[in-house]
Amino acid sequence: MSFTLLLNSSAWRQHIDSVNGGVSAHAEMIPVIKGNGYGLGQERLAHETGRLGSTCVAVGTVYELADILDMFAGDVVVLEPFEPRDAAAANLWARMLKRPDAQRIIRTVARPSALHALAQANTSGRILIEARSSMQRFGMDERELLATLADGRVRSAIAEDRLEVSGLTLHLPMAQPAGEAGGRGPQALSARAREVCRWTGLWLAEISGWTRQSDSAAGIWTSHLSGTELAAVESAAPGATLRARVGTRLWLGDRSALTAQGTVLAVHPLPRRTRVGYRQRTGPRDGTLVVVSGGTGHGIGLSAPTPASSTRQRVVTAGTGALDAVGKAMSPFIWAGNRRWFAEPPHQHHSMIWLPKGCVIPAVGDQMTAEIRFTTTRFDAVMES
Repeated sequence: MSFTLLLNSSAWRQHIDSVNGGVSAHAEMIPVIKGNGYGLGQERLAHETGRLGSTCVAVGTVYELADILDMFAGDVVVLEPFEPRDAAAANLWARMLKRPDAQRIIRTVARPSALHALAQANTSGRILIEARSSMQRFGMDERELLATLADGRVRSAIAEDRLEVSGLTLHLPMAQPAGEAGGRGPQALSARAREVCRWTGLWLAEISGWTRQSDSAAGIWTSHLSGTELAAVESAAPGATLRARVGTRLWLGDRSALTAQGTVLAVHPLPRRTRVGYRQRTGPRDGTLVVVSGGTGHGIGLSAPTPASSTRQRVVTAGTGALDAVGKAMSPFIWAGNRRWFAEPPHQHHSMIWLPKGCVIPAVGDQMTAEIRFTTTRFDAVMES
């Protein structure tokens, strides 16, 4: 039996086309195809980008690069910054850059030392230079960026086209940056848009003095900007070529089109105090034990730290932790309108859950829906309807 994703193809593609239309009115959309392909699989997403007519996609790491190059005919940006001191990745990078289609690869460079290493190497290639945004993850700050681009070896590599700069890239936070002063009134730029405009002005001023590549380098690559914010940046920075990376909002924005479901494998009505599972725990009085497909191998039961920011979210998180401490954990599986309790932690390919007395009992072969995190889930199959 299988843990599957039921995909409403018509609704899903209608949403994708809507997002693409909204973004493309102000910027070139760069679909992000990384990790597990947002639960849908990288091959399916690569096919959809082709349907959209996209000329460039983004992947997470160099380890995802080969498959996407084989699936997709356009350019591929690797989001994780190139780091020469990462020996395992450096070896794979060397192999990737020997491919006959290596000109389609665009590396992200986020540290002065990495850019210096590329400038001194006897190779050529396309790069994006990452600015350190208010997210504070990767990238060069203003001082590092200007000093690095002023270095003679870097200037020579650009002037000689050994390094082909495709623009400046920014990875923005989902929340509005606290450090960016906001404006007032209906025409005011959001803090995110102001941050992009500030970096865009600095970047365009820098590349205006380049004798080569100033046109191709005018690309400003961003993430997490709404259509309104993209329009504001487009208006405020007419000299820039905007490219907007879109992942979660594009592929998972219409959750009604995506239904995760596990198959009921076994149903056992049990008397009170019957012990079950590897750990021989007892369940509710006269409850029913249901075995359903979907376990840790699919991502069931795996969780990330909560981003709790409100009092209510913190209370819920504290309550969940207290229940975990006494061996009770809520499963993602839903039956008869409610999420149900795990009988014990999920196994690799299936889960054991309790249904209370009086609940409608499923039959073997029935489907139980599940509320899951798509980016950590691996489905046995994606079934289109």
